[in-house]
Amino acid sequence: MIESFERAAEIIMASELTVALTGAGISVESGIPDFRSAAGLWSRFDPGEYATIEAFRANPQKVWEMLREMDEVVSRARPNQAHRGMSELEDMGYLQTIITQNVDNLHQTAGSKDVIEYHGNASTLSCLWCGRKYLTADKRKEHLPRCECEKILKPDIVFFGEMIPEEAMNRSFELASSTSALLVIGTSAVVSPVNAIPSLAKRNGANIIEFNKEETHLTDSITDVFLKGNAGDTVPELVKIVKQKKGMDA
Repeated sequence: MIESFERAAEIIMASELTVALTGAGISVESGIPDFRSAAGLWSRFDPGEYATIEAFRANPQKVWEMLREMDEVVSRARPNQAHRGMSELEDMGYLQTIITQNVDNLHQTAGSKDVIEYHGNASTLSCLWCGRKYLTADKRKEHLPRCECEKILKPDIVFFGEMIPEEAMNRSFELASSTSALLVIGTSAVVSPVNAIPSLAKRNGANIIEFNKEETHLTDSITDVFLKGNAGDTVPELVKIVKQKKGMDA
């Protein structure tokens, strides 16, 4: 296993542009279960009934039954060692951009500066009718958070049936086409359209470094280095080896 970490460190340190793609697995250790896991939201709330934009427009009161539970979990979460390790890599100049499928704001809280939010961010709310925007924290005491225009607010996350933000989509694919190293962390990358990012990066010559608890469809197809384990263990280990190679205190 140490050889894999050594190789990953060498790839990152030689890379002119390194990008990370993160998913639910990186935030599990912060107390946020994967929505699709046994403890996730989809085990109690049918996404067809609670997570589509059509459902929200038709019955926002019902959808907020799920959103309140999600907000309780996300608001308690704090960055873990994986988030902090990625921020350190950025500070050292070995990670330029993070593309995240998560909506929990934990990368930014950990100090990462260039984060592309593929599915939005739960820390703000918007009015679909008048466009006003609010901080979620400022509305948390309201059972149904409402705008000044009295309409029920929607979290700034991408519901099923909504488009991925255009800027996030465009930047992600531009970076995938030009990066020389892609870190895939805590995601099996099976959901469209984000699932195209690893293969696009590979086709354009990038080395793929995968951090996952178990092997995925990527592992035997395009992954160059597979670092098996919890991201909270594997990312800090990689950071330690990079520091050692750089001659810094680990």
